[in-house]
Parts: sequence; structure tokens; C-alpha cells
Amino acid sequence: MVNYDVIIIGTGPGGYVCAIRCAQLGLKTACVEGRNTLGGTCLNVGCIPSKALLHASELFHESNHNFKNMGIEVKNPAINWKEMLSYKDNIVNQNTKGIEFLFKKNKIDIIKGWGKIQGPGKVSVDSKTYDCKSIIIATGSEPSALGDLKVDEKKVVTSTGALTLGEIPEEIAIVGAGVIGLELGSVYSRLGSKVTVIEYLDEITPGLDLETAKTFRRILGKQGIKFILGAAVQSAKKSGSKQIIEYQLIKDKSNEKLEADVILVATGRKPFTEGLNLNGAGIEVNHYGQIKTDENLQTNVEGVYAIGDVIAGPMLAHKAEDEGIALAEMLAGQAGHVNYDLIPGVIYTSPEVATVGKTEEELKKEQLAYKAGKFSFIGNGRAKASLATDGYAKILTDANTDRILGGHIIGPSAGDLIHEICVAMEFGASAEDVARTCHAHPTFSEAIREAALACGDGPIHA
Repeated sequence: MVNYDVIIIGTGPGGYVCAIRCAQLGLKTACVEGRNTLGGTCLNVGCIPSKALLHASELFHESNHNFKNMGIEVKNPAINWKEMLSYKDNIVNQNTKGIEFLFKKNKIDIIKGWGKIQGPGKVSVDSKTYDCKSIIIATGSEPSALGDLKVDEKKVVTSTGALTLGEIPEEIAIVGAGVIGLELGSVYSRLGSKVTVIEYLDEITPGLDLETAKTFRRILGKQGIKFILGAAVQSAKKSGSKQIIEYQLIKDKSNEKLEADVILVATGRKPFTEGLNLNGAGIEVNHYGQIKTDENLQTNVEGVYAIGDVIAGPMLAHKAEDEGIALAEMLAGQAGHVNYDLIPGVIYTSPEVATVGKTEEELKKEQLAYKAGKFSFIGNGRAKASLATDGYAKILTDANTDRILGGHIIGPSAGDLIHEICVAMEFGASAEDVARTCHAHPTFSEAIREAALACGDGPIHA
């Protein structure tokens, strides 16, 4: 039996990145995976397949709405749903095969099966027990259930089922106006479905900068997505070929109904720890079911660590990756670190929404004096040329020091643009530092510079 330095349970973004970094640092590493393919939820039924469908649906929308304006003649573009799903599956396959290659390259062993922690330094998979110095739990998360909504992944679906529907529904009801619901809702809206989003709160995308959330909702509304806010979903019932979703409006307690072909339950995710034997191994969890860890990502059991969606913090692939790298470095005797104040969030709709750092609401609550510099993409030459002028870039700074405290972007390539603000904040930059940095013209990123200028004497192109 091989003795490992590290055994990682789960090969999602946190697990596989951690494994590669461990191997790079000379640690003998193995990964336990229960799926047939590597990559976890993100690569198989999450981030990657959803982005493939987002990309395909955006191009279809462009062909119907903007190609003619650019002098491109396309007659009656049509959707071949079977081929679109095949394209999505091919992208997934390329990514999962890529991880297999990286594991082979870095001499990381793959142990197929579901891992169970027997105690410090002992992981069993099926009937075999493997010994190691350190165990890392990276088993990710799964969709949260909602009351009486019974998921069958055909008519009442989670994000997993929404990526494999047999046909494009005429009407789809989405429960939850968070990232997953809005991304998949925008896919089906562009493909011709009538999309209605039901949200318990008074605004979409909880936790997002409020001005950005309101702007985002207005843009999605113009795209044809309907929102029912302040509504508590009660149940869903089948009526012939339709699904009837019942909900109650919180403001007046009135009961309403909505008919749809498919219901997407997108009410968040919860840690996936089933079968790990956490209780038997004495590993503590909090009231949310998240594994408790200290500042070094170690559980209360010595030599057992946890990263990613199974612990506290935003359930984001890149957060899990950063934790995986930091933990690998700490196990190798180095000084790993994660800056939890600078984890960007991105919604991959069209336009994209990206955020990092503080929101205006948080700064007001903390009673910090701040400035908000904002620049609309309507004043950006590249955005005009791309017919993508919806949205803006906003930078928040300390009113006394000009240090950047947060950034919020809604517009073209927002998910890429946000990293300029991330890097600036990582190095403690001021808005003036960004404003005095030469930006290539014409680029979307000039909007970031203009927003930085708006924190001072004002932007040039507004």
C-alpha cells in the first residue's frame, strides 16, 4: 500500500488545483473522485457547460438582432438544439480530459470511488484504506432544495437538469434571482423561451451593489425576462403537460399562480458532505452544514483540512482554487495566503456583471466617507462599435486617501475588466494610480480609467 503525503477528496476546481500545486511542491499526492470524469460540478454540470450555452445563445441573439446592423446578411438563423447540446458536451469533455492530462503530467494518482474519512491520516475508498499525512476535503456543493418543490430533473430541474433539457421550453419559471437562475434564464430567453423569475427578496442578485442590481434588472427586463419580486414560492403541481407554481406575495399575502413548461429551482447551493463520515471522524460543522476550519484551513481534527464550497465563504470556483494553492503551499512549509476581501464575483449574462470589494451599501453601513466614480459604456468607443453600450463601470474610493475600496461593472467583458481593479486593490492603489496608467484605445478597459478619473476632476469622455 502506497503512503501519500496528501489525499484530496474531490477533483473540482479546488481539489484538482490543490493536487497540482501539491505535486509541484514535491508532495506525493492522490485524488479521490466518485464521478466517472474529473473536474467536479464546475466542469461537468456547472461553470463550463453553462458558459458554452451562454456563448452559443448570445451568438444566436446577435445573428437575429445585430448582424443586419453591421451589414451581415443571415437568412432565418435557426437553432439545432441537439447540436448545441453536443457542442456543450464536447467543451466539457475537452476540459475534463485536460485535467486527466495534467494529473498524468504531475504524477498524481486518481483513486476512483467515494472517499470516507476513517480518522486522521486514513481514507477508505470502497474496501481499501489509504494512509497519508494530510487529508483535504474538497467535495464542493449541491443544489439546495426548496420546500415542496420535488426535483425530477425533467420538468422541475436544478441547474444540472437545465443544462440537458430534451427541448427548449416555451415557458420557464425560475425560482431564485441569483447568479445561476439569471444566467440560465438569459440562455433560454435568447433561445425563445418566455422566462419568469420569482424572487423572495425585493431585488435581484442579493449582496450586489444596489445601483448595479437595479440597473441589471432593468436591462434584463428590456431583454424580455419578467420578474416577480417579494414572492414566496409555496408549491408546484403538475397539470397536464404544464407545471403550476403557486406563490404568495409578501406585501399583501395574496396567493398567485404561474404556469410553465419547466421550473428551474435556483435557490442556492449547500455543502456536499454525504458519505464522508464527518461525525464518525469527529469533524465539526456549523449550523449551515459547512465544515469548520481555522485560519490555516484545518478542521478541528489534526491533519484534516477543507477548502472550497464545503467551508464558509462565497461558493466560487476561483475562491476554492486560491484556497487549494494556499493550503498546498502551507503543507509544503511555505506561507500560503488567501485575500478574502478581493475575491471577484461575475455574472456571465449579456451584459456581464462583475464586482469586487465593498458596495456602496456596505460603506454607508460602516460610516466610511467615500467617493463613487462612474462612467457609462455609452461613452466608450469600443462599446459603440460593438453595439454593446448598456451599463457602466463604477469605482469606490476612500474620500480621504483615494485608495480603491471596491469596483462594480455592468457591461461588455465585465468579467475580464474587473481584474484590473482587483490587481489595483491588491497593491493598495489609488484611483489616481489607475487614472494615470495609459490604457490602449479603443478598448472596453478605457471605461475603468474613466471611472477612476471620475473619482477626481472628472472623466474625459462624459
